[in-house]
Amino acid sequence: MSAPPPSSPGSFHSWRKSFWTRLIVSTGPAHRRRLAVGAVASMLVIGVVDYLTGFELSLQVFYILPVTLAVAAHGWRFGVGIAAASVAVGFMSDLAAGAHFESSLVPTWNGLISLGVYLMVVWLESSLLSLQRELEERVRHRTAALTAEMGERERLEREVLEISERERRGIGHELHDGLSQHLTGTSLVAQALGGRLAGRHAEEAAEMSKIIGLLDEGIEQTRMLAKGLLLAEVEREGLGVALQEFAAETSRVAKVDCAVRCEGMLALDEGGTATHLFRIAQEATRNAIRHGRARRVEISAIQENGTLRLSIRDDGSGLPPEGQRGAGLGLRIMAHRAAIIGAHFSVADRPGSGTLVECRLNQPHPHP
Repeated sequence: MSAPPPSSPGSFHSWRKSFWTRLIVSTGPAHRRRLAVGAVASMLVIGVVDYLTGFELSLQVFYILPVTLAVAAHGWRFGVGIAAASVAVGFMSDLAAGAHFESSLVPTWNGLISLGVYLMVVWLESSLLSLQRELEERVRHRTAALTAEMGERERLEREVLEISERERRGIGHELHDGLSQHLTGTSLVAQALGGRLAGRHAEEAAEMSKIIGLLDEGIEQTRMLAKGLLLAEVEREGLGVALQEFAAETSRVAKVDCAVRCEGMLALDEGGTATHLFRIAQEATRNAIRHGRARRVEISAIQENGTLRLSIRDDGSGLPPEGQRGAGLGLRIMAHRAAIIGAHFSVADRPGSGTLVECRLNQPHPHP
């Protein structure tokens, strides 16, 4: 059954455009052959109808249909041939129907007028098809260039992230092998000095104990930073474990309540995806503690119905006012990581209740 007629001007325009595209603009050898056969068959059918209706009624205008199909099939040359053949078929149909002309100039004039009209149709349609093909070619070139540009952009973005990870690991090594060792050595010297002061019962011994405690806290924080920076790529099935370890470490060092809730099988299609999701949770948690002064952070990773939802809620002060947010590098990095893995990223400010960071990733075929 044919499609019902469109019910609105807009849908009619779309239907007419698609009909023109399917009938005239579409290319391909089989389609061109069908158009050529349709041109010849429609010309003959119109000729028979012209004969049956008699020579008093002129059907010359209907021969525009086979001319149009002929141009669409094989170009203007075939269109000119069908135009000439249509004039001849029309003339023979009139003669067969009993037409008599007092002078040969009459059918000649009528034939030339009809041929001129058909040739005008051939020229207009050829120009239109040429313009259409030129536009399509431009669109193809532009699409190819845009696709290449997008591919290059994605490559550069991945390269930037790889460089960032290398720099992160380099800073982590510096913290672990450099600053941490230096602080450890300083703490040992301070402990020795504190022991001598305590042996002399000096009043400065208590102050030295505080200094040693601060040094130990600095060493612990440095080790935590180094561990976070040196974190290896998270395995596909290891996202939940990595989040649990990160939450425990954050609660112990930052003195905040950081809880994790994991539901479903957090198995991802690509190993790098788990790493990006972990980095998003890590960045959001640190932003909540550092900038929002949050005392409680809830990290949840739930996978159900083929969708993994990672959310980070905090009870901090929320996002700063629009005009005071500055560059927002952390938010841009998180959004960029989400875009790389094809996830939807959102940040919602909850007045009086902190911030909600969400990342939704479709997993049509999660691995068991």
